[in-house]
Amino acid sequence: MINDKLINPASIVVVGGSDDLFKPGGKVLKNIIDGKFCGKLYAVNPKQDLVQGVKCFRDIEDLPSVDMAILAIQAGSCLRVVEILVKKKNTKAFIIVSAGFSEAGEEGRRLEKEIADMVSEAGACMIGPNCIGVITQSYHGVFTSPVPKLNSKGCDFVSGSGATAVFIFESAMQKGLNFASVYSVGNSAQIGVEEVLEYWDNTYRSETSSPIKLIYVENIHNPDKLLHHASSLIRKGCRIAAIKAGTTEAGSRAASSHTGAMASSDSAVEALFRKAGIVRCSSRDELTTVASVFFHKNLKGSNIAIITHAGGPAVMLTDALSAGGLNIPKITGLHHDKLLAMMNPGASADNPIDLIATATTEQLEQVIEYVDKQIAEIDGMIVIFGNNGLSDITEIYDLLHKKIKSCFKPLYPILPSVSSSSEELGYFLNKGHVNFPDEVVLGKALTKISETPFPADDEIFLDNIDVNAIRKIIDDSPNGYLDPGGIQKLLNAAKIPVVKEIVVYDSTELLSAARQTGYPVALKVVGPVHKSDVGGVTLNIKSERHLTAEFCRMMSINDVTGVLVQQMLSGIELFIGAKYEPRFGHIILCGLGGIFVEVLGDVSSGLAPLTFSEAESMIRSLKSYKIIRGTRGKQGINEKIFAEIIVRLSSLLRNATEIKELDLNPLIGSMESITVVDARLRIEK
Repeated sequence: MINDKLINPASIVVVGGSDDLFKPGGKVLKNIIDGKFCGKLYAVNPKQDLVQGVKCFRDIEDLPSVDMAILAIQAGSCLRVVEILVKKKNTKAFIIVSAGFSEAGEEGRRLEKEIADMVSEAGACMIGPNCIGVITQSYHGVFTSPVPKLNSKGCDFVSGSGATAVFIFESAMQKGLNFASVYSVGNSAQIGVEEVLEYWDNTYRSETSSPIKLIYVENIHNPDKLLHHASSLIRKGCRIAAIKAGTTEAGSRAASSHTGAMASSDSAVEALFRKAGIVRCSSRDELTTVASVFFHKNLKGSNIAIITHAGGPAVMLTDALSAGGLNIPKITGLHHDKLLAMMNPGASADNPIDLIATATTEQLEQVIEYVDKQIAEIDGMIVIFGNNGLSDITEIYDLLHKKIKSCFKPLYPILPSVSSSSEELGYFLNKGHVNFPDEVVLGKALTKISETPFPADDEIFLDNIDVNAIRKIIDDSPNGYLDPGGIQKLLNAAKIPVVKEIVVYDSTELLSAARQTGYPVALKVVGPVHKSDVGGVTLNIKSERHLTAEFCRMMSINDVTGVLVQQMLSGIELFIGAKYEPRFGHIILCGLGGIFVEVLGDVSSGLAPLTFSEAESMIRSLKSYKIIRGTRGKQGINEKIFAEIIVRLSSLLRNATEIKELDLNPLIGSMESITVVDARLRIEK
């Protein structure tokens, strides 16, 4: 949908161009002029013949043919202008910065659609309305300040919010981050974030295209398109970071299952980004810091060496990296002794490597060289060096300039003296580098990147999954909660292990069922949704007398239609849940089970269908992973079996979108087996 006339127009008209730089039409014209646009530039203003030295037409009818138009006029005037441009002036690209469209109400929404339809029918493209504009290597078509420094290998950036885009420019420019292109899509009447990603994907060339893409999005209209093009770009060698804003809800949503209460639109976004390989960020500073990391060599492991002349920042950085799962391994033995010999008395070579305040440029160079070339277990280096009044900072920055380029391992500079050494820092940034002024923000950014998996494969796992049986069960079942027998058949069709259980309705069936499952048994009511809340669960029943007494008690509870007799298992309680989220599909959650689902809230999410690598990544990203793996002499569970059950469930759900909520809670796991003990499933056709 994006065409070359938008990217590299030979001629541009600013409709509403003005000499007043405090009006959008005046400022966008000034930015285009300052950006040294090489094509023909016109303005349209009914009161002037010349605007900012640019030829101006009083009526749009008098304008010659023009490739692209930027409209900065009242919303009500845009339709006539667009109609004349597409029908008489052969205009193929539009940027409408004007507000007053769908964001203003129903009349504005109707007008916006009419304009978008007209543009599409003419085979043209449109950005906006209600946006700040577009920046490409050809022109600076925005009405805001600052205009970021452009570089063909800088970041490509698309934003659903114009104001936020400007604030992200501010954050980026402080770090030395450059941009290759910027798209502010506003109301996305024709082109939104997904369409910009599609264009980047379809036109990507490793030799000439920017390898770094940044996204700010408030509404994901087409998750499948975003997933397809983002993962495609990453497989081609790109790296993508994004902020998705507007995902929290005021209070917990009333829901009938643990999953329904926990799986929100935010879970869907988290799962989508993980599946695509997008690094999800939560703030402007984090987004631009992650982008700055992307400009360095790839970190191929998790072991970091911190080289510093200041102890405090190194301690805070160590905490941030360790909290995110990265390692700062202690340096010992010969490596420790050789490093210590390079430094002044009082220095430390343990890691962090503290050269202390009296360190020289030569000492810093020796330490960096040694860590880079001699200590194989170190995967990356972070150098913290600020102005302490005892070093020539220009020499230090020159050294870092050389080492960032020549080192085999990535080297990230933390240069906190942004005020006292602003000139020297500017000198460093002008050499094409970026700076990380805050060590904790860098530490968190590195961990976010390390936690983000590579895009998942597209295939759906179907080994021994009886899709026909799954469809028959769903088609034959009414809306509402599926009965225990139906759930068992459904899970069996996907080869998901289920505990031995029998539903009974009278005391005669009860004793026979217990003998079949074997003691000890558990009793659970059939009927009420939340069994525990009504006293409908009794565990570890070992005698017929206890069994009969509990059966009689449970059958007297309101709404109970029967009782489930179930084999008792022992092991670690686990949880898998799923919820259908419109446009996204099924969001699958996993974590520790039982009451810990609600008490700890420690779950990770994935988007169906899942691959084994995705399921394994979900399991390992849990805060409780140490319990799952086994800790303090206590045996853990078989992670491969847990991952396979998650994958099998995702494949089942992919073939049964009528399942809107599902809980498997708990599953009982050990190193030998994992078995579903309790399940709840709601169908809505």
